[in-house]
Parts: sequence; structure tokens; C-alpha cells
Amino acid sequence: MSALGISNVVLWIVVLSLLIVVLALMRQLGVLHERIAPVGALMLNRGLAVGESAPAMDVPDLNGVSMHIGGPRADGKSLLLLFVSPTCPVCKSLLPVVKSSGKDERDWLNIILASDGAVEEQRAFVRSHALEGVPYVLSASLGMTYQVSRLPFAALIDEAGVLRARGLVNSREHLESLFEAKRLGVASLQEYFAKAQ
Repeated sequence: MSALGISNVVLWIVVLSLLIVVLALMRQLGVLHERIAPVGALMLNRGLAVGESAPAMDVPDLNGVSMHIGGPRADGKSLLLLFVSPTCPVCKSLLPVVKSSGKDERDWLNIILASDGAVEEQRAFVRSHALEGVPYVLSASLGMTYQVSRLPFAALIDEAGVLRARGLVNSREHLESLFEAKRLGVASLQEYFAKAQ
């Protein structure tokens, strides 16, 4: 055999070996993917407990009109209270998801954005992200009541005024985990998976 033939055979052996290694790694990734449970919104240990009645509060929107948050809802829908800030980059990236969820879940859910700070800064934030159709309230006391320390933070209140889920929401999956937690009747997806094991 010539040197070219030997190198060709060695090359094919190396290629087939690498193919086997890649297939084995793909299988291991699939097994790992099955073992890792989806992670929901991160629940913080302080603040209102899931299952408690959400405190009833009247807070002003950007136009100074009072909005009622907490307590039984007359429209029979749940309420997603999402705390955001014009200076929070994660909040900005989550806004398209919030608008999409507002449309997709409108049969059972209303969404209110909450913040505090200068009214003009908040209005500019609403205009720049086309949020005119989403109720937006300004209240530092609302954030303190829900013990919001990091943003974006969401609280899901059911139609009876009971807090059903809450936590940090950095992605669509985190936000939808709150909806799923309410549907499953648990405080979080982590609690659900802990019970299932």
C-alpha cells in the first residue's frame, strides 16, 4: 500500500470514531435534557405568601385615575401585576412577551404594569414601547407591599383576590410558569416538581 492509501484508511477510521463519539454525546444531551426540569419564576422568600389574599389597594395610573388592585375582581378574571422600570434592560426585553400574553390569555387574564418614579419618564417609557393599551400604575407603596426588590417581578392574583404565584420573571418561560403554577394549584413549578418526585 502506498502512503496515500494508508493515510486515507487512517482518516476514515478517525472520521468514523468521531461520528460515534458525536452520536454518544447527542444521546447523553438528550438524557440530560429529560432529567432537567423546566425552571419557573424565581420565588423570593420574603413578601406575601402564595395563597394569601392580596391586599386591596387603590393606586393611580399615569393619568392620575385610581385603579383598584387586590380583592375579588368584578370581571371574573385573574390579574397579572408586573413590576417594571424604564431603566431595566430585562424589563424592556420582556415587554413584547407581556403584550403577546395579554392577547393570548385575554379570556381569563388582565395585565397591569407597575412602577414608581417620575411621571414623565414613565410616559416616555410607555410611548417608546407602544404600551398605551396596557394599564400602567405608579405607586411606590404597591412595590413595598409586594416586597419587590428586583425587577422584573410579577404577582398573579386570581379572580377571588388571592395571590396564586409570584416571582422574578426574566423570560417568556418564567412568565408562563406563573400561569402554569396557577393552573396546577401550586405556588411554583419547583414546588410541583418537588411533590412529583
